[in-house]
Amino acid sequence: MKVSEAVATRRAVKWYDPDHRMPEEIFRQLMEHAILAPTAFNIQNWRFVRVTDSQQRQAIRAVAWDQAQVTDASELLVLCFDNRAWDREPGRYWRNAPQEVQDFLLPALAGDYHGKPEIERDEGMRSCGLAGMAIMLLARELGYDSCPMDGFDYEAVGGIIGLPQDHTIAFMIAIGKSTKQPWPKPGQLPLADVLFENRFS
Repeated sequence: MKVSEAVATRRAVKWYDPDHRMPEEIFRQLMEHAILAPTAFNIQNWRFVRVTDSQQRQAIRAVAWDQAQVTDASELLVLCFDNRAWDREPGRYWRNAPQEVQDFLLPALAGDYHGKPEIERDEGMRSCGLAGMAIMLLARELGYDSCPMDGFDYEAVGGIIGLPQDHTIAFMIAIGKSTKQPWPKPGQLPLADVLFENRFS
């Protein structure tokens, strides 16, 4: 499947075969591609919680408007980010770069992020968005459907997964084999309504 086809056919699917199990090698392939997604300063601040325990899934479903995909999909990923990734042994992010690149970039990290929680959060949301789209597009290529989710109690899910104090949840993704066709796209805006050249008119 071409990337263009995956983009055109990806949908937020709500109905999954609860008996299907994703092969471990497919899951590993998804995640190995997810971590190729770009992050600012290469800080790789995303963290992925794969929820496989059925009781945890039920508990998350209970705080996610009882959405069936939480328990029925083959995989449930909680995409989180480490707000302090920029300050955790940052040398490892650039260990293979030329020394002059390391000397320039590493000192800049603290200047960009230290004491700026809103920047840490914005960066994490961007990073998880990019990784999440990579996961969903590759899932489509591999014959799976997915559903990005923000309809849940973030604090409650954080408690269920043991979210560290300095981490934040961005969203969840359910991935699996759909059991019925999604409804037609509800209303796509024309490109002319959302694309501007040089400035808003």
